[in-house]
Order: sequence, then structure tokens, then C-alpha cells
Amino acid sequence: MEISESDGAITFSVRVVPRASKSEIVGEHDGYLRVRISAPPVDGAANGESVRVLAKYFGVAKSDVEIRSGISSRTKRIRVSGVTAARFRILLG
Repeated sequence: MEISESDGAITFSVRVVPRASKSEIVGEHDGYLRVRISAPPVDGAANGESVRVLAKYFGVAKSDVEIRSGISSRTKRIRVSGVTAARFRILLG
């Protein structure tokens, strides 16, 4: 999985699975962080839920999680401020 680190933030790719039974981080799969979201992909609900789940996972504020690209796609590029690549890898296990 490719993780870029610069200016006190990391950037990586996620694959979002909407309408899941519960919202959770599943782990790495095919070079993406796989995120299951209970919200449907309607009116930005899945994007908002994705930001909330990622913020909780990394222990940062929702304002520290930004969708850089892929707003209307299941594959997104995410930037998280206040997290290092080393901490990200530790959280992944």
C-alpha cells in the first residue's frame, strides 16, 4: 500500500463499500485501505461516514481528514493530518 507523508500528514487510497451492515475499517486489500460504510452513496452520506470512521480510527478530528479525490467514486485518495506513516502501519498491524 502506497502511503505518502508530507507536512505532518499522510495521503493514501481507500476503497469504500457503501451499504454495509456496519461501518468499519476492514484492512488493506489490493493496495487500498478497505472501509465498509453503512450509509448509502447518496447526497454525500457515504463520504461523510467515511470521514467519521477514518477520523475515529486514527484518533483525529474529522476536520483533519480530507477527501482529496474520488468524491463520487468508491476509490478515494485521503489525506489525514497529524498522523505519520509509521503510526499508520502500526494501526494496520
